[in-house]
Amino acid sequence: MPVYPGALRVAREQCGSVELVGSSNECIGDFESTEEAFCCPDFRVPTWALCIDPSFAKLIRGSWFAKVAFMSERSTEQIRELLDSLYRVDSGRILATLIRLLGDFDLAEEAMHEAFAAALDMWPQAGVPDKPRPWLISTARFKAIDTLRRRARFDAAQDELVRYLEAQWSSAESSKEEDSLEDDRLRLIFTCCHPSLAPEAHVALTLREVCGLTTEEIAKAFLTTPSTLAQRIVRAKAKIRETPIPYEVPTPQELPARLGAVLQVVYLVFNEGYSAAAGAEVTRAELTGEAIRLGRLLTELRPEPEVIGLLSLMLLHESRHAARTSPTGELILLENQDRSLWNREQIAEGMALLEKALKSRRFGSYTLQAAIAAVHAEAESVAVTDWRQIVALYNQLLRIQPSPVVQLNRAVAIAMRDGPEAGLAHIDAVLEHGELANYYLAHSARADMYRRLGRTAEARSSYEKALALTQQEPERQFLQERIRQLK
Repeated sequence: MPVYPGALRVAREQCGSVELVGSSNECIGDFESTEEAFCCPDFRVPTWALCIDPSFAKLIRGSWFAKVAFMSERSTEQIRELLDSLYRVDSGRILATLIRLLGDFDLAEEAMHEAFAAALDMWPQAGVPDKPRPWLISTARFKAIDTLRRRARFDAAQDELVRYLEAQWSSAESSKEEDSLEDDRLRLIFTCCHPSLAPEAHVALTLREVCGLTTEEIAKAFLTTPSTLAQRIVRAKAKIRETPIPYEVPTPQELPARLGAVLQVVYLVFNEGYSAAAGAEVTRAELTGEAIRLGRLLTELRPEPEVIGLLSLMLLHESRHAARTSPTGELILLENQDRSLWNREQIAEGMALLEKALKSRRFGSYTLQAAIAAVHAEAESVAVTDWRQIVALYNQLLRIQPSPVVQLNRAVAIAMRDGPEAGLAHIDAVLEHGELANYYLAHSARADMYRRLGRTAEARSSYEKALALTQQEPERQFLQERIRQLK
């Protein structure tokens, strides 16, 4: 490990902690070298060399990252795989915390990416921290402060911001958030769904900034182009910065007007996790898990019937997770799933929440969708499913939330109740309107009706249309197998 000019030197260990001794006014404030000290929490080594600005020395004494623990060396490839996993699972939380600390979306995102790059550079030699997420947050924070200090050479206002962040660091390290609702990602969702922003920006910004999806993934999920999504996100960030929009959970008086947009976003985040728009897997467990976690937070914050209904809906759908794919990752349709694999604890919790929401008689679309999921959960097989009740629930859902996707789902339920010919007529009527022309599930549903009717050529043609429109690998494999069977 190199020794940096003007470094504070960690000379010895005492009682399991590291004593910082020596100092110099020659420190250049270069946080590339600061990482060697500040960005390696939870390591224990006999000696260490670090270079920090003297004004930060007092901030690190006694803090968690001044204590270190030895970890075995890993290869760069192992570290890369670990960081890829951390990014998928934790980048949303890390970014939300950095936005709270830094007050700037773009600065936080840039700093987070630099922190991941620093980890890839340092961890193969230094070892992996016991607590990687705090390590990455601390690294990103110092990267951001370093960026602001460079800007401060040209803008005096940035110097004031640097001093503010330094003071914030000291108070943040010792403070504990007592209110469970004071959650960084919950605050970030309310910011992304602020009424000052255009409604179409709510989902795009939340999925990008809270959940870490790419603009391509979001565009595919919502049937639009990546450039359109990128423009929405840029405009929304500019609006947040220029207004400025506060980074906070609304007051109880403001909450009712703000809740609908947030529920929609949580719902759409869950949908993307439950049936991924693209990739090698059917589901993205980190998204469904995060949506359910946020649903629980919202239920604590505002136990309104539709909040409870949304949580019920997510739990009832998530209960099927283990049965939706084979051990090798192939897609398994509902009719072929081993229902003994369904999570009975999630079903029981979902049912109890649904009953509570229904009793209020003030429920809406999320509760009705949960009721449909509950009918499936109660049935021992597709054959004994109460399709008449499901069609009735879809009829009610269409009255309060008309949409082509709901019409498509209703058409499939009608096919299960009345036969494929009746279902095909309804699917054709939906497709004639044009909104679902590029929605692969509509063509897949039509193909299934043709297949069940023995109309092989038409079934194959519709499956091929569906195949051309999907980027999810298990779906592609399923459709390719159906096409092969029809040849």
